[in-house]
Amino acid sequence: MSKLYLVPTPIGNLKDMTFRAIEVLKEVDLILAEDTRTSGKLLKHFEIDTPMQSYHMHNEHKKLDYYIKVLQGGSTIALISDAGTPAISDPGFLLTRACIENQIEIECLPGATAFVPALVNSGLPNDKFLFEGFLPVKKGRHTRLTELAEETRTMVFYESPHKFLKTLANFIEYFGEDRLISVSRELTKMFEETKRGTIKQVLDYYSSKPPKGEIVIVLGGKK
Repeated sequence: MSKLYLVPTPIGNLKDMTFRAIEVLKEVDLILAEDTRTSGKLLKHFEIDTPMQSYHMHNEHKKLDYYIKVLQGGSTIALISDAGTPAISDPGFLLTRACIENQIEIECLPGATAFVPALVNSGLPNDKFLFEGFLPVKKGRHTRLTELAEETRTMVFYESPHKFLKTLANFIEYFGEDRLISVSRELTKMFEETKRGTIKQVLDYYSSKPPKGEIVIVLGGKK
């Protein structure tokens, strides 16, 4: 039967791969990977020899119709990203929507995603929260930060190391230096670190110790 599987992969520690994810990746007809080099190492580790093709933000519009036709032909496809759950700040939404429009069955497996452990271990309220992902780089950044300044829920952001200090400086400008924040980086990896405090305290800390690796920012809402 035609079916699209959305399969989470570890965000760092390979032991976080689920038995079910391995089983699905071995049984499908095709795996779509964000980066075949990165995913190739994962598949080799778990002795998965299913054919793999690239599917990423730069080609997903162009290849969308082709893979819908492949699915309509009776194939099963698994979509994976470099790390975490597909479609969470990664490719996946367009293909999922197209499958729904064409009445193709979809199944998303539970598994790793970076913002959940960062949120849970932040110590900030998590009964209600806003997942913001990556902020606009230039156009729309001021507008979005102005809107978020009034947000009362805890907010979760993804950020790259080379933009991180600028983002914290933006946060002080729009939210104030005393707003509570928790920054987690390299989650599940050897050098995992979480730093908590006010925005100013965390900015001062990382100004003298530039961060490396994947970063999740958890910011307290307006009181």
